[in-house]
Amino acid sequence: MLIHLLPLLAAVPLLASAAIGFLNSGRRPKHLAGLAEAAALLGVVAAVASAVGLIMFGSGVSPLIGLNGFGLSVRLDSVSVVMLLLVTFVGWIVTRYAGTYLDGEARQGTFTGWMCLTLAAVMLLITAGNLVQLVLAWIATSVFLDRLLLFYRDRVAAQRAARKKLVTARLGDVALIGAVIMLGVTYGTVDIGAILQAARAGEGGGLAVAAAGLLAFAAILKSAQFPTHGWLTEVMETPTPVSALLHAGVINAGGFLLIRFADVMLLAPGVLAVLVLIGGFTALFGSLVMLTQPAVKTSLAWSTVAQMGFMIMQCGLALFPLALLHIVAHSLYKAHSFLASGGAVEKVAAIRRPGPVAVPKAGAVARAFVVALGIYVLVGLGFDITHKSPQAIALGAILIFGVAYMLAQGFADAAPKALTRRTAVYAVATSVGYFALQTAATFLAADILPATPAPGPLEWALIVLAVISFGLVAIVQAMFPLWAYHPAAAGLRVHLSNGFYANAVFDRLVGGWSNRSAS
Repeated sequence: MLIHLLPLLAAVPLLASAAIGFLNSGRRPKHLAGLAEAAALLGVVAAVASAVGLIMFGSGVSPLIGLNGFGLSVRLDSVSVVMLLLVTFVGWIVTRYAGTYLDGEARQGTFTGWMCLTLAAVMLLITAGNLVQLVLAWIATSVFLDRLLLFYRDRVAAQRAARKKLVTARLGDVALIGAVIMLGVTYGTVDIGAILQAARAGEGGGLAVAAAGLLAFAAILKSAQFPTHGWLTEVMETPTPVSALLHAGVINAGGFLLIRFADVMLLAPGVLAVLVLIGGFTALFGSLVMLTQPAVKTSLAWSTVAQMGFMIMQCGLALFPLALLHIVAHSLYKAHSFLASGGAVEKVAAIRRPGPVAVPKAGAVARAFVVALGIYVLVGLGFDITHKSPQAIALGAILIFGVAYMLAQGFADAAPKALTRRTAVYAVATSVGYFALQTAATFLAADILPATPAPGPLEWALIVLAVISFGLVAIVQAMFPLWAYHPAAAGLRVHLSNGFYANAVFDRLVGGWSNRSAS
């Protein structure tokens, strides 16, 4: 149906704006900022129209624009529409912001051109109906983003980060190409819908399992998972709109890849187990390092590393609808955080004296965890928790540990009653929100994404490991003020702030400290 072609048509104005930007690459190109914003806004309109078409006519695939099975086609379903709404909205906001932020820059037109090309490539990626388009859009997104990351090419830090990004991106490209070849050979088609249908029926064999492994490897590299996370925490020399687009959009491509091929991933339980281990460790590692960073943008970058790790872990637990929900929530939050980071710094600097901090002792922390888990169980019973998968229940328990950390502040002896009441309300709201959003996400993706399978011995072991690990870290974080000034804590803080030097090792491996520019 023609409605399925809307995402392709929406990319045309962005491509036209990019061409105008490259032809007028200097300072303040006439009308370009307005044209780019209008093109991005047309993308939002196309996304909304696509959502309406999905509701009215259901999922489908557009006719192929090409020859011999190769060309452009759009797969319109709940996954692609949610991602399209997200990408076009964030893209519009970032493009609008960039028009003011880059005003007067010597290469403003060039920047706008690469920005529009990146958005168009991401749109083609998330709506791809065939493997060829998926791979080409995946590579194009990375290449165009590289140009944005090197907008200030004379800055050594930008060159170093871009070099590491180049290495990981090309390895991810090779992995995805290998996976696509295996999928094409195994299922005899490049149509993504046909591949997913066959995989859901259990077809594929060993070659499909190998393809799942390569898909996972590509996703890990794209999502900046440990130990290849360093480039993401160093791209601070790029303009703020690029940071917002990267952390709120492009970085999600790895998670999208796993979600799109969820049926294939379920054929490889061992691969999913690896995703749980790597994603869970990265989430814990990134969240701890984030707490030690003094700079706002660097702290946000480490937050993204942790959030991407948590999303990868969700995919490893086969909670694909919740991973999609996580992408949406994190993208909106992170886009706002980067674009508003300057104002936030000004507000903090204006505070002459921070208010009193309530430091919880061990008893308060214990009460907080008991109360948080109690709230979680009571709210969960209202949402029929007994019929939810063990993986979803465990994920909720992990999230509630964050609520327990918040409650501990309110349960501290020195905490005012108003703080205690406020944290209790937040705890209940968080639990209700988790189950409500989980139910909505599962409902929306019911016909597209596979149900979470019953866990076997390996999955149970990973679930228990994840809950215990996140629980222990939450307890340590809640009690950190009690031992923050101990000499041992000071030394640990130094090592944490440097990410235990994993990034330095990666620097040495790829020659990232070189002054040569990445290309």
